[in-house]
Amino acid sequence: MARTAPSPKSPRPSRPRRLTAAGAAVLVLAAGAVLGAQGAAADDAKGGEKVLTVAVSQSVDSLSPFLAQRVISTSVHRLMYEYLTNYDPKDGHPVPGLATSWQASPSKLTWTYTIRKDSKWSDGVQATAQDAAWTFNKMMTDKGAATANGSFVANFKKVTAPDPATLVVELKQPQATMTALDVPIVPQHVWEKVGDFTKFNNDKVFPVVGNGPFVLTDYKVDQYLRLRPNKAFWRGAPKFDELVFKYYKDNDAAVAALRKGEVSFVSNLTPAQASSLGSAPDIKVNDAPGRRFFALATNPGAQSKDGQKFGDGNPALLDPKVRQALFAGVDRKTLVDKVFQGHAVEGEGYIPPRFAPYFWKPAPAQKIAYDPAKAASLLDEAGYRAGADGKRVGKDGKPLGLRLLCHATYPEDKAVSKYLQEWWGKLGIGLTVQCVDNVTDPWTAGEYDLALDGYSVNPDPDYVLSIHTCAALPATPRATGQTDDFICDKRFDELYARQSAEYDTAKRADLVQQMESRLYDTGYMNVMAYPNAVEAYRTDQIRSITTMPEAAGNIYGQDGYWSWWSAVPAAGSSAKSGGGSSGVVVLGIVAGVVVLAGIGSFLVLRRRAGADDRE
Repeated sequence: MARTAPSPKSPRPSRPRRLTAAGAAVLVLAAGAVLGAQGAAADDAKGGEKVLTVAVSQSVDSLSPFLAQRVISTSVHRLMYEYLTNYDPKDGHPVPGLATSWQASPSKLTWTYTIRKDSKWSDGVQATAQDAAWTFNKMMTDKGAATANGSFVANFKKVTAPDPATLVVELKQPQATMTALDVPIVPQHVWEKVGDFTKFNNDKVFPVVGNGPFVLTDYKVDQYLRLRPNKAFWRGAPKFDELVFKYYKDNDAAVAALRKGEVSFVSNLTPAQASSLGSAPDIKVNDAPGRRFFALATNPGAQSKDGQKFGDGNPALLDPKVRQALFAGVDRKTLVDKVFQGHAVEGEGYIPPRFAPYFWKPAPAQKIAYDPAKAASLLDEAGYRAGADGKRVGKDGKPLGLRLLCHATYPEDKAVSKYLQEWWGKLGIGLTVQCVDNVTDPWTAGEYDLALDGYSVNPDPDYVLSIHTCAALPATPRATGQTDDFICDKRFDELYARQSAEYDTAKRADLVQQMESRLYDTGYMNVMAYPNAVEAYRTDQIRSITTMPEAAGNIYGQDGYWSWWSAVPAAGSSAKSGGGSSGVVVLGIVAGVVVLAGIGSFLVLRRRAGADDRE
């Protein structure tokens, strides 16, 4: 899937806080002519308010910050709620959020946060340390509330609020993520009334009470999400009068709308679309290093925490030689050159090169290079020999045939699938491609052999690593959980525990790279590419908007709210209404691809993704 790590948690499972896990709701755009008429009428009624419209192609899994894992959902939560800390848009270092400062005890087992006094919930109630303490304690005591972000509090021993401006977190052991807790803080006086956290989606009563830069005022399944500026936001109110997320299933339609001025921004452009827009008047293409990876995931045998097996993954993939053979049969360079047409970097380690301290490359002797002859030899060793017809047959006499799960709405998935069919077909392996609109259900059920996966990675890699630990497995078969691909490896878990407790930056980076090496060697994850963030916007409608990193980064799916909070309409802009209840300036984004593979996904898938993120 494609997800985004909680921050924005693509396509797939971008899983992406994976692109995925919870049930999905799809935003659908109504007929263009009708929307245009309604939008024009609304503009007149509202006196020409400036509306920033974001066109999304990813389903909303949940509007509850305790359940949401996809990029679209977690991105909206970044706008609705404050976190204790945020990431600086320039270089990603921790900056104040709800907390103005923080301090660790000499033992690093007690962390004290000073909570700002100038943050109020949108219903006028003061936001306090008690809200944060209640949020964390609920996640620590209610398994349902820990669905999306439970890994952040698994090591918490006790959380208290001795006074409204002081939050104290006591740990079982040191934890390196204490300035990168990607957990939305919710208002206790609202959420303490919730019963079953596994069933509450936070989508029935509007406006939704929050303390972020925007307030969610309306939501219609298969139609839209509407947000208004929080005029009392401590950092300052957004510049647009309204922010609307609408759905475009067809990215070509979104690009056409951009050309007409009906939307001001489109993301996840294909190479052809980016090329055609490069010379278009009043349009600028943003092509920057992305925060997602695009990978081939192998079903390791779906299981729940108590060891119950489920799903129907092909047992042939439990043999590491078969997995290595498949990966040796993938030409990553060709995928970068032909599918992404240069708008990507050849994949290697699990963390994209954008995050330099954690980026890992295999040593020459460890690297699984494109080598069909080697792949054939490995299959022979695994007992899958080619018959007279060239097809591989196992010792049981059955041909080696695999299923590949992918996203029907992602052009990259379809293009990559064709190459895999060709390359593996020459090795004698049959590949059935199953590109579907909803990858979440078969993914969660473990009913796949291989899948195109993707995730959005945060500046701190803890979350995107945690989804491959045994603790991330679902509590029961087919239940929603944090896991991306059901991986449960003792050595990986040992390294995860060590990096989580390591405060020395260099030592922690080394442990993270060892974890990437382990993922690479086990062969359950084959990172094929790191796609660029390829986006375009109208310069006659957007005067300025913040990318992340500011020097050369993405606009959609950031680790924070910087883009939409900072967006400034161009002087005298007069974009055509793209629909909805109002709008003069309309900004649209199509979310999905760069969560790669699903950055939806799978980006979304968990914050998959990065975009399903399991996008």
